[in-house]
Amino acid sequence: MKTCRAFAFASSLACVAVAAGAQPKQEVKPPQAQAWIDVATFSGLGLPMGGPGGAGGPGSGSPMGALGGLFGGGTNKVSFLMTQSGGAGRFVDTTLMTRRNAQLAEATQNVPPAFLSPALKLLAPREAAPAPRETDDEVVQDPPKPQGRISLYWGCGDTVRAGQPRVVDLANASPADLAQVFQARRATQRGAHAANGRPHWPNPTDARAVPDGASLVGAHEFVGNGVPEGFRFSVPAAQDLMPPLQLQQLDQDGALALNWTAPPNARAFFVAAIAARSQNDMVIWTSSELPDLGMGLIDYQTNAAVDRWLRDKVLLPPGATRCTVPKGVLAEGAMLRAIAYGHELNLAHPPRPTDPKLPWEPEWAVKVRVKSVASAMVGMPSMESMPRGGTQEAKDAEPAEKKDAKKPSAMDLLRGVIGR
Repeated sequence: MKTCRAFAFASSLACVAVAAGAQPKQEVKPPQAQAWIDVATFSGLGLPMGGPGGAGGPGSGSPMGALGGLFGGGTNKVSFLMTQSGGAGRFVDTTLMTRRNAQLAEATQNVPPAFLSPALKLLAPREAAPAPRETDDEVVQDPPKPQGRISLYWGCGDTVRAGQPRVVDLANASPADLAQVFQARRATQRGAHAANGRPHWPNPTDARAVPDGASLVGAHEFVGNGVPEGFRFSVPAAQDLMPPLQLQQLDQDGALALNWTAPPNARAFFVAAIAARSQNDMVIWTSSELPDLGMGLIDYQTNAAVDRWLRDKVLLPPGATRCTVPKGVLAEGAMLRAIAYGHELNLAHPPRPTDPKLPWEPEWAVKVRVKSVASAMVGMPSMESMPRGGTQEAKDAEPAEKKDAKKPSAMDLLRGVIGR
């Protein structure tokens, strides 16, 4: 009798499990209208993080193109996608699309008075590439194979940890050797971008800079031909413009102590550095507890990926305010980059039904991404007032013997390893 009862109970559980697994998959349709708002603060060098592609993902500009601002190619003029390539300052980029009007030429974004007044004028580019393909996939990228020798260090601490660095000579490296070094986590989705029929701000018609003290917090609304009525939402304080990430350096007997003030709306932090020991000999260090080149992490990342990488200790926690680069890893002239990740906001109307049997057909959706990025050179903690690329007079005044004997900088090495 007990066996029969046990069998009946097990059968009932199996039936319940099958029934649970047989729940219908909810039908989800794309929104009739979609807006992307990217919010960025740059401090220090304000190094570009991406290229014309806008999202920093596939299709972005070349590394040397992204570094154009550092070599004197920057400009004080506010333009679209400075959230990816801006100098020191605060920037906002917006892109809007609607399926009801594939050739939408212009639109309006009503914003809080504390941001800009009157409303923002969005304008579609006359000639632009097709919209970048959307992807929700998190990837571990294999960056293009450079040339030379690379030494990879990782983790915060006063001294180099056992088993480090991982060194690879690219001329003789096997696929297994490369796999140990060339990994870069990334979960950057599409953000503000330029595409036909998708008006954006800023643009040549409305190129106003973000004022000091401006705030995005409050009510926003998109209006345009084919844009659903009632495309209204509020931006909370968690998605407001972040303060500059002031990166301070202190030499501690060869180790480099880095300190910063944690912004109140930071979700996590990540720090990376690149240095040149000699021509075609590169050193890379990141604050991750796991080996990672860091090439994909100095950019917007999804909330889910940030949470996962916090658990894995790839990223530093929101309360972190310091990290030490081990002794002997970096020398003066190495480049530092740090990022504070904000909280990504995803809103849609109407909200997704909790009943999976009911289809979800959003009228509109909006994605807001936030970050604060700092760039500096080791030994030069404050770069805010330094002209891009330095002055020509300073270069001309440099003794000839010093020019000849100058050690390759991180920028010189980066040029070499990417073959440009």
